[in-house]
Amino acid sequence: MNGQDTHRAPARLVPAEQLNGITSLIAEGALFEGTFSAKVDLGLKVDGWLKGDIRLETGGTVHVGATGVVEGSTIEADHVLIEGKVRGTVIARKTLEITGSATLMGDAVYDALIDIHPRARLRGKIEFRGEMDIAGLE
Repeated sequence: MNGQDTHRAPARLVPAEQLNGITSLIAEGALFEGTFSAKVDLGLKVDGWLKGDIRLETGGTVHVGATGVVEGSTIEADHVLIEGKVRGTVIARKTLEITGSATLMGDAVYDALIDIHPRARLRGKIEFRGEMDIAGLE
């Protein structure tokens, strides 16, 4: 050992500045029923239970924490990080990260980057909506 810290947090696809910029929280033990929406670049972390849609029209980051549950919903934002449980459709306009502690029952759509960690549990389809170079595949 050379004195360096060997216990680092795992690298994240969702940029740290996006996660650090989250201003809204549904705390562990809390229940929110309804639609969470914003027309500006905001962020939402769910550590509790959300029944409904999350729609961030411009920019935005949604972080479903390890204790978070989002049910019967559509999640739409530029950046989506799932560590907890989601039942519904996920639309990530820039980055989608599904960690090893996550469960996603539903479809996931992304436009740019995706990272699915080992041990993540998925049931549904994953679709890339970005531009594809299909020359030579025809």
